[in-house]
Amino acid sequence: MQSIAPLWLWFVFVVIVLAALFVDFVVLKKQGAHEVGVKEALNWSLIWVAISFLFNGLFWWAVKDTTGDVAVANTKALEFLTGYLIEKSLAVDNIFVFLMIFTYFAVPPAYQKRVLMIGIIGAIVLRSIMILVGGWLLAQFHWILYVFGAFLVLTGVKMWWAAGKEADLDENPALKLLRKILPVSQNFDGEKFFTMENGKKIATPLLMVICLVGLTDVIFAVDSIPAIFAITTDPFIVLTSNVFAILGLRAMFFLLQAVASRFHLLNYGLAVVLVFIGTKMMIIDIYKIPVAISLGVVVAILAVTMFLSMRTSPHQSSKH
Repeated sequence: MQSIAPLWLWFVFVVIVLAALFVDFVVLKKQGAHEVGVKEALNWSLIWVAISFLFNGLFWWAVKDTTGDVAVANTKALEFLTGYLIEKSLAVDNIFVFLMIFTYFAVPPAYQKRVLMIGIIGAIVLRSIMILVGGWLLAQFHWILYVFGAFLVLTGVKMWWAAGKEADLDENPALKLLRKILPVSQNFDGEKFFTMENGKKIATPLLMVICLVGLTDVIFAVDSIPAIFAITTDPFIVLTSNVFAILGLRAMFFLLQAVASRFHLLNYGLAVVLVFIGTKMMIIDIYKIPVAISLGVVVAILAVTMFLSMRTSPHQSSKH
């Protein structure tokens, strides 16, 4: 697949990602293990959103400069914005699962930041690989679009069915397998993944958390990658919109952690978004829904879901 983005913009993107990871792993590491407050999380969330929008503006200018066509630049920038919003929205589901994992293992707030930092690295690597594979498949086999579309529709239906129900990690097959393979300590040992107990080196609960977060990355990458291909097949837009959505994941986690109960209907909205995107892919050869309409539909679904969440309590919604 070919991209409309010039080579220098790829370089700028890589520099931004490396700088972001440097800030996460070097600068913030100096703070040590500490609980991230709502104010800090909000500030970082706004910073990542602002960087993403600035990058989209640079992308618009680069396309306009390369093609000399404002209309093309507008379309491509809109594709980035739509893809970014979809991936950011689907990342919310990641966050709810992370919350469940952290709650189940009673991970101290001070240690959650490191887990998320490692999870973000894993997500970037996994999604990059899957984007390359998905792009190659689409270039070779057009009918894969229909498979992706059907998969998203089924995933959306499954998400709707599971929304509002309590997940039970005790019955999670991955967790059962991990416990059989690795002896696990009952207690944390700071931010260490292994500890000594009765003269033997065994895993800490934090390692189990990292493994489950990694598994979650794989599962959600499988869901989200087809979704972005419904918007565009340009590898630059697919990759950058995904990665920018992921880079803000850690800050968004701590922000949503404080208000998660207020958006109890959000999974229903995400389910509808997935069904819409899947349907869009399945009818693409019959009618190609304009990007602006896709963006409007996604924004409207999420806005209505959040509004209804604010108007009802979790107890009320569970009765329906």
